[in-house]
Amino acid sequence: MAQELLGTKRLVVGAHYGTIDFIAQRVTAVIMAVYTIVLFLGILFTPEMNFESWRNLFTFTFIGIPAGQLLATLAFLSVAWHAWIGVRDIWMDYVRSAGLRLFLQVLTILWLVGAIVFFAKILWSL
Repeated sequence: MAQELLGTKRLVVGAHYGTIDFIAQRVTAVIMAVYTIVLFLGILFTPEMNFESWRNLFTFTFIGIPAGQLLATLAFLSVAWHAWIGVRDIWMDYVRSAGLRLFLQVLTILWLVGAIVFFAKILWSL
């Protein structure tokens, strides 16, 4: 019986998150890297760093669209998604108890949703 599960007839089980999560991790990492470079260049070419210039890094508009806020929101959502995939995989790999794993995943989701709400409240009230 054990030999029947080896080779091409091997029974593969699991949540099948692999490929989609691999791509999502890479896409969110690229978004975060590009945003970090843009933010760094914005800071580098700002002549005087005070509250108003710092605020303008996140609230600039382009053709009437709040581009700074949209880009920051995209970057933060990428951070949250990236974090969710990584932490979820840690819980799935190292926590054997299904009940504890579910509890930790729910806490992680609540923490990430809370962080997103807090971020949106701060950024979009500027």
